[in-house]
Amino acid sequence: MQATEIIRRTTAERRRDTLERLGSERDMWVSTSRPDHGPHQVPLWFLWDGRAVWMCTGAGSATARNARREPRVRLALPDAFDVVLLQGEATCHPAREVPQDAADAFAGRFGWDPRTEEAPYLYLRVAPQTVRAWRGVPELRGRVVMRDGVWLG
Repeated sequence: MQATEIIRRTTAERRRDTLERLGSERDMWVSTSRPDHGPHQVPLWFLWDGRAVWMCTGAGSATARNARREPRVRLALPDAFDVVLLQGEATCHPAREVPQDAADAFAGRFGWDPRTEEAPYLYLRVAPQTVRAWRGVPELRGRVVMRDGVWLG
């Protein structure tokens, strides 16, 4: 394994890089919780609409059940070197009631439209309240790039 030199980015650079990744990546880990079962984590496809993350899961899945009971969630992009963690509250939208622009954008991006499935699906919308982004120890300090729903830098 080769060592990688980490050059500390400014908050503005971290914000820019985070927004770029949110617009280009496909998968995100979503962590939900239920008091009697503890944490639950799964990867889901996601769409970033510029303000929020949209994901879709089976309406009867553990993720859907958990988000309905406890909407506070944590999301993570799948890279242990270039970490991006988002925290927020999930709002749940049954597939037949999801805003059309979000559902159309999701279907266009993935070539799959949960609204047309026989089984019920649930869209989760998470507007982040906190975003942390860092690359290694040199960037641990100052890793918060969004606080209380407001981008920093």
